[in-house]
This record gives sequence, structure tokens and C-alpha cells, in this order.
Amino acid sequence: MLWLSGCAGPGLDDYKDHEPALVPSDFFEGELMARGIVKDWSGEVIRTFDADISASWDAEGVGTLDEVFRFDDGERQTRTWTLTPEDGGYRATAGDVVEPGHMQWRGNAIHMNYVLRLAYGDNTLDVRMDDWMFLVTPDTLINQTTMSKWGVDVGELVLVIQKLDK
Repeated sequence: MLWLSGCAGPGLDDYKDHEPALVPSDFFEGELMARGIVKDWSGEVIRTFDADISASWDAEGVGTLDEVFRFDDGERQTRTWTLTPEDGGYRATAGDVVEPGHMQWRGNAIHMNYVLRLAYGDNTLDVRMDDWMFLVTPDTLINQTTMSKWGVDVGELVLVIQKLDK
């Protein structure tokens, strides 16, 4: 049993004392910019991208993140996240998210797990996204997402998000 517990990755509570403290409604406010890479199952970088993110919160504490992605192959994607307070975190929904996520945070980390519907050839593919975000300075967040299908890792996203205004 001890051996099996050693195989588990870190949990969100492992970051509860890490700083700077990451509060989603503080970091995701105003204009942000992201740059990142997409890796395939083997770890090879297959795409790069940048994104503009416009984030705001209403009086009820519901957040909206409007994202515009521009990929190096010319593709452009948009996604609008709605973050609704739920069970001490946020329920995270978007038009192409077929299984909403529950965003939780401790210390400098956010964790969210959801299913995203991606274009795949002439069809679509539903992929589980295991999303970890870490605030490394008050204005810089690093995001690492493992993509899996049927429990098998099929790719990874790594990106840096920077606040543009204070």
C-alpha cells in the first residue's frame, strides 16, 4: 500500500502554503496575454500559439474569460469561460466544454479537470483536460495541461499567462 501511495502525484493541498497566493478573481481580471505550445503524445511540439484574454467579474461573483487563440498554422479559436461560484470553488463552463470543470485553488495553485470537444479531421474528439496553474509572480502564471482519452495521455499544453494591466 505504501508503494502505491508513492505513485500518486501532488495534490492541491500540497500547495496551500506556497506564495504568491493565487486568487482567481484577482489574477483573472482585465487584459491578459498567453503564449504556449501544444505537444503530441510523444512530447513533440506540434503547434505554438498566443492568446488574448479579457476577464471580468460581475456583482454575484461570476467570472467571464473571453479567449482568442491564434495558432502558428493560421487557425483561430475563441472560447468564453463562465466561472460560477460552487462548493468553495467555481463551476467552469464553455461552449466546447462537454463536461464542466470544478476549479479549486490553494496557495499559488489552481486545479481543474474537464472534458473539451476538439476538432479532429472531419470529426470531433472529446478529450479530458487535467489543468494545473501556478502563480510564479503576481503578474505571471504558468499553466500545464495533460490531455487524455480513455485514460491514455494523448498530448500536453504548456503556456504562460501574463497580466497586462494592474
